[in-house]
Amino acid sequence: MAFSENLRRLRDSRYMTQAELAEKARLSRVTITRLESGATPPLARTVRQLAAALGVEPRELAAPDELAKNAA
Repeated sequence: MAFSENLRRLRDSRYMTQAELAEKARLSRVTITRLESGATPPLARTVRQLAAALGVEPRELAAPDELAKNAA
């Protein structure tokens, strides 16, 4: 399953809005929207923030080849 689908599935399973996830992950709601739509590939740091906010391991959200090319 693609990162964008995983993100939405995990967020929905926790009954969180995009705004709630954004606040908990310390990201903007626009960033969550862009990630869920697949418009933007995630940075490794972003995946870690989202994983922590969702209570999962980063590898449950994204495979290494799904990260932005300049990700660290």
